[in-house]
Amino acid sequence: MEKIKIGCYVIGMVQTNFYYLYREGSKETLVVDPADYGREIYDELKKQGLEIKAIFLTHGHFDHILGVEALRAACGAPVYASALEKDVLMDTELNSSADMRRPCRVKADRFLIDGEMVTAAGITMKVLSTPGHTEGSCCYYITAEESGSDPILLSGDTLFEESIGRTDFPTGSMRELANSVRTKLYVLPDNTQVYSGHGGSTTIGHEKMYNYFVRP
Repeated sequence: MEKIKIGCYVIGMVQTNFYYLYREGSKETLVVDPADYGREIYDELKKQGLEIKAIFLTHGHFDHILGVEALRAACGAPVYASALEKDVLMDTELNSSADMRRPCRVKADRFLIDGEMVTAAGITMKVLSTPGHTEGSCCYYITAEESGSDPILLSGDTLFEESIGRTDFPTGSMRELANSVRTKLYVLPDNTQVYSGHGGSTTIGHEKMYNYFVRP
């Protein structure tokens, strides 16, 4: 099985990390959190010879979903999100898009549950429900065997490099976020490569040692 490659563009008004994953030698890709400029994302990946097979969302905040509809219209790929995030995705007040004067609603094609295994573009990921940043925030985990290298975690705004996501937005909870990090993320292998919704990448081992906000 070929290794998984990860590409990233920093997109939108708050510098959101948009990721795309594909296997070496494959044209199929899955994408995570189209923050804005959905048509431009499609055009750029098409230039690389990549075909978008699925759109995954880690949560429903405006800065992660503004590009979804344009991208879905361009590529026809289904949108996946946590079943617990339905309200945030569809409510412009809860997802803060109304505050940005760009009201946005997204209806996922498929809703996911905690622990579910989902495969797209030849890549299998495990859904980890991690409430706290929002009530339906989730992460996507890829094992080392599946990745062909170190394990991979797409952590959205749950876990950042030596930081965590804000919990003062609607449906947020610091207690729940800390519990999610400790019970769902810190139990992953220390060499798990963490790709966050904002900022640089890190590892689970580094965060367990240096993240002041949530101690193991």
